[in-house]
Amino acid sequence: MKKIKFGRRKVVPSKIVCVGRNYVEHIEELGNEIPENLVIFLKPNSAIAEDLHAFHEEPLHYEGELSFLFEDGRFSAVGFGLDLTKRELQSRLKVKGLPWERAKAFDGSVVFSPFVAIEDIPPSLTVELDIDGTNVQTGTIALMMYKPATILAEISTFMTLEDGDIVMTGTPQGVGVVNAGQVYAGRVKIGEKVLTEGVWQAK
Repeated sequence: MKKIKFGRRKVVPSKIVCVGRNYVEHIEELGNEIPENLVIFLKPNSAIAEDLHAFHEEPLHYEGELSFLFEDGRFSAVGFGLDLTKRELQSRLKVKGLPWERAKAFDGSVVFSPFVAIEDIPPSLTVELDIDGTNVQTGTIALMMYKPATILAEISTFMTLEDGDIVMTGTPQGVGVVNAGQVYAGRVKIGEKVLTEGVWQAK
């Protein structure tokens, strides 16, 4: 089973619960409709990777996200997650009204920074993604349609979260194609303080 880093511990998530279409500007950039309800999909433990790949049967797209570790009935830690998507395949599946898992849940479809403990989740909590030193994505909780507390409450109405599970809360605008050789640096911040960061060179 794949593991993520939380302080000095290594944690095994049984699953990754992902929120789609949670930032209005990202919805608009992909030409999607604003959903009436929270959009949820899953990634299995086998989706977690240490290396960032640019290709898996087709070019992959990056989506930087605030990601939360669930323990003891609450979000106990935060990390940066890079959700990887087979965009062409996802578009074909959406047109046919089919599930997204083939485009979202494949092996190696997510990489995570180390997670750090949090006591509360301020609206100013920010996710950032740079490519080769240039910022391409920035988003705060204040910009989310569904805030973390609402997401957790909604998931809990129909699914049991186990200690160690991860919830990814959606991506802000600025998604694009992963190019081999580029360096991707994702971080979580409060104000100018960096809480955690992950850096990967795409292969």
